[in-house]
Amino acid sequence: MRVWDIHPKHLCRKHLLGEHRELHGLWNILTKHKGKGGYAKHPETLRWVGKQKALYNRHEALVKEFSKRGYKHHSPLDKKLAIGSGSQKIFIDLIKKQRNILKQKPCECFMDNE
Repeated sequence: MRVWDIHPKHLCRKHLLGEHRELHGLWNILTKHKGKGGYAKHPETLRWVGKQKALYNRHEALVKEFSKRGYKHHSPLDKKLAIGSGSQKIFIDLIKKQRNILKQKPCECFMDNE
């Protein structure tokens, strides 16, 4: 499970769509299951507890990037559930390390848009 903290424009198609899928799973844990279930204690989940507004904002940034790339989006989040802090200041990996992780993957992250 991973929600990146870098701008979505730097993500390849695989990582952009993958993060979107993961974000929806995380959203469901935080809003529907109230922190219960298989991934409730995962570090990525824990860093978003009380920051559903920030997670909503991240989702909207992903959706904006979808639109720029011509992708269709059919899974909006319920804005009424976007409560808590609107920013995320807790990182599992610092942004610089996240960039390096992605650059080392055999994909097109950071290829044409640095």
